[in-house]
Amino acid sequence: MERQFLILSLFILFGLLGCQSNPAVIKNIDAQCVSSSLGTECTNEIVLPIEKPKPVAKNVWDYMIINNNYDQNIILDDKTQSYINNHIKDKDKFDDFLNKSYYFIYYVIQELEAADLPTELALIPFIESNYDPFSISPSGAVGLWQFMPKTGRMFDLEKNWWNEDRHDPYRSTHAAIGYFKYLLERFNDDIYLALAAYNAGPTYLDRQINKNKRKNLDYDFWSLDLNKQVTEYIPKYIALREVIFNSKKYGVTLPDIPAESVVKKIEIPGQVEILTLSEYLEIQPELIYKLNAGYTKWASAPADKSIFYVPIENTYLLDSPESPFENVNQINWISHVVVSGDSLWKLAEKYDTEVRIIKEINYIDNDLLSINDTLLIPLSKSKTNNFIPYEMHIVSEGDTLWDLSKKYNIGLDELLRINSINKNSYLQLGQQLTIGNKNIHRNIESKKRTILYSVKQGDNLYKISDLFDVSVDSIKEINDFQTSNLMPGQIIKIAIRAF
Repeated sequence: MERQFLILSLFILFGLLGCQSNPAVIKNIDAQCVSSSLGTECTNEIVLPIEKPKPVAKNVWDYMIINNNYDQNIILDDKTQSYINNHIKDKDKFDDFLNKSYYFIYYVIQELEAADLPTELALIPFIESNYDPFSISPSGAVGLWQFMPKTGRMFDLEKNWWNEDRHDPYRSTHAAIGYFKYLLERFNDDIYLALAAYNAGPTYLDRQINKNKRKNLDYDFWSLDLNKQVTEYIPKYIALREVIFNSKKYGVTLPDIPAESVVKKIEIPGQVEILTLSEYLEIQPELIYKLNAGYTKWASAPADKSIFYVPIENTYLLDSPESPFENVNQINWISHVVVSGDSLWKLAEKYDTEVRIIKEINYIDNDLLSINDTLLIPLSKSKTNNFIPYEMHIVSEGDTLWDLSKKYNIGLDELLRINSINKNSYLQLGQQLTIGNKNIHRNIESKKRTILYSVKQGDNLYKISDLFDVSVDSIKEINDFQTSNLMPGQIIKIAIRAF
């Protein structure tokens, strides 16, 4: 009896020990049977592995590392090490560098994770643009991800008078994810080859790979004969990844960016001007514009509703009954009656728009205007307007040109000039007069960014103006050009409006 009790006790003890180390067991209605030389043994138990809980992310860097699903072979060659040294020698500068991503990086990581892509690809915008949605390269690449126009169109990034999706941090991220999926599939999930193709183009990389294949050589990234730009691109990426993924090893404290969204997507009825929104939310207009950089005219496009991204801590104001955005279209349209001397070019300049948009809105097929024709022109309702640098005055009883020039602090000659009238003109009740607002104009001028562009073979002023969406005259003016002749390699200045 004692022997039986001892055997039973040992059996229970071993069973308990097994429960501590073995996978979990649950009952199953359908019996699972296993055949062996000893016969067939059936059980109604299913064995499930015990999963370790994921570590809790303290910040966005932890979140990126924890959710990264790619294990790569890290090579710290001399070039990579030099980039690492650059990051760690000035820790304050590196901290500022990483902080540029504050409003965008968590969103980027989440989207990469949802697409089952390596979350470490969120480091690419640091290399491409330093997370600046307004960034424009000398070759015309634009936004966080530095999309060229052709590649952008391949991934549904649109450009019209109101929007430039390559500048939009959210639309461009979706496009970048689509592009990386394509590149990883094309280059057999080799992240280095995919990144090289992202930088130099897949066609260029294919050519270099095929060269090595014909010579029976290896064709991994490190074995290819690539141009200097590409050979530096991957070490830059690896160095940044190495310092962030192993920050303690390098004595680097990463900025405390939370592993949660710091912006919120909102919908506002109608068309909205950025300045109006920023004033109501008491946020610097530059920040609102940065978060919604696709709205290149400082206003959303005409629509029943507008999508904006704003700092999450300010969104409660939009829920207030006093919100001016509840059922109000913030931008309206004025009518312009064509007078003698008017032209599409003059009207575009007067109302700070483009000839193309005036023609599109008013279904004009040619450049001819007829006297007394009425044209539709977009105009903001905001008096502190950065969208159109002009206010309108409706003539009422007793108004004179002299009185209006004093009222609006505008010279009489200027008032006459911008309205194409003379000092003897008779004012009619209800007539719309354009009033130049010098303060507003200065605000618009302050939104310009001057960049340097290296002239390429085959470039001319028209092609460059079209590339950067500026006028030929503005390029001539800022560079003090007396002729239109350009030389390859020549460095010219370009003033990009509102960037």
